[in-house]
Amino acid sequence: MQKILTFCKNHKQFTVFCILALIVIGTAVFAPFIATHNPYEAVIANAEQPPDANHWFGTDKLGRDLFSRVIYGTRTSLTSALLLVVITLSVGSALGIFAGYFGGITDSVIMRISDMMISFPGLVLAIAIAGILGPSLLNAIVAIVAVSWTKYARLTRSLVLRIKHKDYMSAAVLTGSKTGYILGNYICRMTMPILIVTAATDIGTMMLEIAALSFLGFGAQPPTPEWGMMLNEGRSYLQTAPWMMFFPGLAVFIVVAVFNLLGDSLRDILDPLSD
Repeated sequence: MQKILTFCKNHKQFTVFCILALIVIGTAVFAPFIATHNPYEAVIANAEQPPDANHWFGTDKLGRDLFSRVIYGTRTSLTSALLLVVITLSVGSALGIFAGYFGGITDSVIMRISDMMISFPGLVLAIAIAGILGPSLLNAIVAIVAVSWTKYARLTRSLVLRIKHKDYMSAAVLTGSKTGYILGNYICRMTMPILIVTAATDIGTMMLEIAALSFLGFGAQPPTPEWGMMLNEGRSYLQTAPWMMFFPGLAVFIVVAVFNLLGDSLRDILDPLSD
């Protein structure tokens, strides 16, 4: 307990944003207990009502409680962003490790595919892929993974090349260590801190990209409560019912800011090259 208190005292900024991130995660987990109404229940008679004591954030065009939909949207948006980061990190880092460690034809093939993907604007290519696959949240995740893995692959490859010829790596090879052991106990252990920092910083970015695809109609579909789709639904009512865009937009801003600042704080702790 004393070690935890000392750590929190020495890293106050990280502690604050970690608590805020836990609050966001707690909101997603306990959404059914926080929401004041059924987020899917449409009451046409209550359509476009401004915020009041019964509907804290007002209602949307179908009379659904906006506060409850924003709360449930935390679950949808955060889960999608975390899943996207995990998949992108896993695919990109695995390909980067293979390219950097084995080199040769493996490196050439992976890096040329990476160069080809980078040559296209990321969001435009994601929209094209999502359009081909069809509008859904799962397809939006697949589309973003398809254009985002290159960042992690190139970063991991550069890290592997940096440590590949270190003395301890040569010693491991000379002592007969198997390739799997070297990759797991040397390569992964040395590259993971920087990759984790990068992934933590990318949570907010991934959430924005998912919201962008949903806003354009390629992501989550009605009646799923998702912030990007809610922004799109409220776009036509900006002048008559501005709360329909304001509160989902505010939720996106707060959560993205929290995870971006958490990633920056985590970088100061884990990244050995930041000094």
